Amino acid sequence: MCQLAGVSRASYYRHWEVTVPDEEEMAVRAAIHEEVVRHRRRYGSRRIAQVLRRRGMAVNRKRVARMMREDNLLAIRHRKYILTTDSQHDCPVYLNLAARMTVTSINQLWVADITYIRLRKEFVFLAVVIDRYSRRVIGWALSRSLSAAVALNALRLAIQRRQPPPGVVHHSDQGIQYASQEYTRELAAHRMTPSMSRPANPYDNAACESFMKTLKQEEIYCNQYADFAELSEHLEEFIDTYYNRQRLHSALGYRTPEEFEQDAAAAAADSGGGTAAATMKLFRPKIQEKSQEEATDPRN
Repeated sequence: MCQLAGVSRASYYRHWEVTVPDEEEMAVRAAIHEEVVRHRRRYGSRRIAQVLRRRGMAVNRKRVARMMREDNLLAIRHRKYILTTDSQHDCPVYLNLAARMTVTSINQLWVADITYIRLRKEFVFLAVVIDRYSRRVIGWALSRSLSAAVALNALRLAIQRRQPPPGVVHHSDQGIQYASQEYTRELAAHRMTPSMSRPANPYDNAACESFMKTLKQEEIYCNQYADFAELSEHLEEFIDTYYNRQRLHSALGYRTPEEFEQDAAAAAADSGGGTAAATMKLFRPKIQEKSQEEATDPRN
């Protein structure tokens, strides 16, 4: 059409934007409202912009952020923290292997953690197990008691779902739940290797910390639950349906954990072989190198 009319495409689009700006603006706003409602105000401007680009809309994040701010659609955010780790115990602790691992596929490194959730009349505790490669939550359990049972139930669900091969590294903090005999016995029964973070260092388990933050900000703090049963239903929907299958993860190239695993499996199949094994950096002491003068000095 531009060739027949003798005008450039850029001129046509500039003319179109000037003559019908309201239609294009309203179409983008309507799409933003639709995605915000669909994701229950869990998405910020970056993820909303990614979703709109997937729908074929040419928008940038700053424009999306401006529209969301004008329409009062910014994601709900809260910050709260409570300590749930009791590392003052006599149980064995294990070397931190996760910090030195480079994972290349699923079922190489699992990470686990526990957090609390406050209901109207009680506190309850959520334990999760996450596959570090894809950030997918593969096991979770909810309990009124902060005992080893809640962590053990989450682990057993993950094992049931994944059927992992021998050699999976299981990383956690040094809490009594993960250091207990019951838990370590379950790991040994499935030939899994335990790994633990350094004391008072949550960054060693950043994947779980990130998930807990997302869970609190996008689900827990946005709702009020009548009781334990209602919370359990919401968690099942958020974790198994929304987080694993619908929510875009920036660390995964704005893909869902399910899409990321599918893409990795397809890439491995196209290459005609299996995935590479995980690698690990060696524990080497730091040795200062002597200069040439020091090496030739007879006093040294």
